[in-house]
Amino acid sequence: MTPNGLLQRVRSAIEDIPLIDTHEHLISESTRLGQKLDLFHWLPHYTSSDLVSAGLAERTLERLRDAEIPLEVRWAEFAPAWANARTTAYGRSLLLAARDLFEIDDINAVTYQRLSEKISASNYKGWYHHVLKQRANIECAVVQSLEEFDPTPLEEVDRSLFAPVAAMNDFILLCGRADLAALALRSGVAIHSLSDLLQALDVVFERAVAAHVVGVKVSVAYARSLDFEKVAQADAERVFNQLSRYPPMLAAMPSPPPVSWAEAKPLQDYMMHHVVRRAIEHDLPIQIHTGLQEGNGNLLANSHPLHLTQLLIEYPEARFDLLHAGYPYQSQMATLAKNFPNAYVDLCWVHVISPWVARQTLHELIETVPANKIFAFGGDYIFVEGAYAHSRLARDNVAQVLTEKIEVGYLGEEEALGLAHKLLRDNARQFFRLST
Repeated sequence: MTPNGLLQRVRSAIEDIPLIDTHEHLISESTRLGQKLDLFHWLPHYTSSDLVSAGLAERTLERLRDAEIPLEVRWAEFAPAWANARTTAYGRSLLLAARDLFEIDDINAVTYQRLSEKISASNYKGWYHHVLKQRANIECAVVQSLEEFDPTPLEEVDRSLFAPVAAMNDFILLCGRADLAALALRSGVAIHSLSDLLQALDVVFERAVAAHVVGVKVSVAYARSLDFEKVAQADAERVFNQLSRYPPMLAAMPSPPPVSWAEAKPLQDYMMHHVVRRAIEHDLPIQIHTGLQEGNGNLLANSHPLHLTQLLIEYPEARFDLLHAGYPYQSQMATLAKNFPNAYVDLCWVHVISPWVARQTLHELIETVPANKIFAFGGDYIFVEGAYAHSRLARDNVAQVLTEKIEVGYLGEEEALGLAHKLLRDNARQFFRLST
């Protein structure tokens, strides 16, 4: 049997595996149905970042997203940057979605109008089921809705497709009285003291559990370091009292916050520890964003996974889903997952950052991390066609890596196919306690 024959057998077996998608931000289908769709519906994130990196002005990007501006006007502004961004993996994912889902072989001056028409025509009830179930063969996707895109309550998430996680950033990124007011509104608890803040956290957790979430999500590395020190209650209370001392009127003004990020850190660290403790109490895993941040001009050092070492040591009974394989710190992430039983490594997003990096990382993880602690796929998209494209890249990457492992004698073929089930379905299903 030729190597191509082996690869084909492995690919065929992997096609039959119903995926557990560990991480999505997909807007609800009902929200999508209320939107005017065209090609530029695919620019809420990822490819848009590469367009800006290629030189597209931020104000022009906002114009591209405005469906009221004529399509041909927006295409003329988009085309020069697209010529450079189309070669990145973000760009290739759009090309893959256009080809597979809409039978458009390229995105160019000749095809963009027809592609936009087809995207618009796909805006019907049942499109999500078609794309996720029938085309991507995704059994269940773990989803965290983003309020700015989709304010769908946890209770209204479509459980035939999704299992929700609850975001906890707002309990950690506290820097002013306005933040406390927002938490009071979310929880229904009047917050006048640190103990009130912890009561509000309890209420939000209890509501999330009642809504049958399968985990909680923390993505504060966009704003601060993942270094969460253990803080005495008195130190956290001192910061709380300082930020709550300012009148609400001042807290809402666009001036520097009453407490700087450096000054707020003890309270933020204290609350992160309590988020983890509540997750342990409710037997919920904690997803933490590590590595590359979406968008442009971020502070990458904030998201280094090694910052989490003390948290992993402190809470051995917790289950941490460390997202994005920590890219570009994937070897350090592998070391964490190898050393700590409570650390799991998740390749969500990585296949569309770089398929090559995803394959090299998966090779390393197979050789360093126990097989039950690797999650090979999470789409991490806001629009459903992106999730489909990512699933195709992930299946292909897993097939290529496992074939190479068989060819060099590292794995037997039967063993490799068993591992594929773990990487793409079984590990995540067990980790999130999914009953689908």
